Amino acid sequence: MAKTCWIEREKRKQKTVNKYAALRAELKKTHDYVGLSMLPRDASPTRLTHRCQLTGRRRGYIGRFKLSRIAFRELANGGMIPGITKSSW
Repeated sequence: MAKTCWIEREKRKQKTVNKYAALRAELKKTHDYVGLSMLPRDASPTRLTHRCQLTGRRRGYIGRFKLSRIAFRELANGGMIPGITKSSW
């Protein structure tokens, strides 16, 4: 489990990105790069990282399921994810 402060930091960054999204789009459209540089750093969507919904883990993230590889494997082996079966041949 990731530290709670890291998870909360990502939530705060997401709120900031959402808050400035329209303004960023307008500034980019008018090519006002000085105005863009005046915005907070966390207003840029590239500063967001993907995190597992269950554990908050950053690495080994599977975007389709929004889970880390470890959480995905546990849920898949338990039959909790519909349509996912352990492969064998």
